[in-house]
Amino acid sequence: MIVSPRLRRGTLLTLEGGEGSGKSSQAEALASLMRAQGYAVTLTREPNGTELGGIVKDVFQSARGGIAVTPEAELLLFAAARAQHVQEVIRPALERGEAVLCDRYTDSTLAYQGHGRGLSLDHIRAVNHIATGALPPQFTILLDVPPETGLARKDHERLGDSIGRESLEFHQRVREGYLELARREPKRIAVVDASLPREQVTEAAWRHLQRFLDHLL
Repeated sequence: MIVSPRLRRGTLLTLEGGEGSGKSSQAEALASLMRAQGYAVTLTREPNGTELGGIVKDVFQSARGGIAVTPEAELLLFAAARAQHVQEVIRPALERGEAVLCDRYTDSTLAYQGHGRGLSLDHIRAVNHIATGALPPQFTILLDVPPETGLARKDHERLGDSIGRESLEFHQRVREGYLELARREPKRIAVVDASLPREQVTEAAWRHLQRFLDHLL
């Protein structure tokens, strides 16, 4: 196995946040900063990090006819995409000794399907355990933004997505779910104010990520 010159082993890093928190752009920025410092990085995302995941993503788009999906079916669809993603993308990259930076992972399911939809958190943890083969994230950056701010940023996109179309109250529950997870695991989850200008968000997230990575060296 060829290990990244900056790591002794593969490392799973995740980026989380509600709608309009800027995860995709921040993931790109953080991956670039890591590569500039010599890390081998695989940048990926859920649910559409694989072909199967793309099909699952399509289910939630209005272009598929506005399929009505129950909360339980939603949970299992995302779990199926995650199981494929872990086996096809994440584990191989970790075995190569790379840092995997994943836009959404298991915390999303706890926040959206647990706190948002009201499904049992214990059941979700069990499903996550099966889908990932007991592979948890080692460090997570939570991009926190008030739902009304985030939804306004995504207003031109969210009407095509069944989760994006949910009420403000739903997205408030999701945010509180994320913050509760951060309170439970403060050593793993670093909270960044994503309502700041993009460059400031990147700087804050990078400080947290650098601190974690420095402990791995």
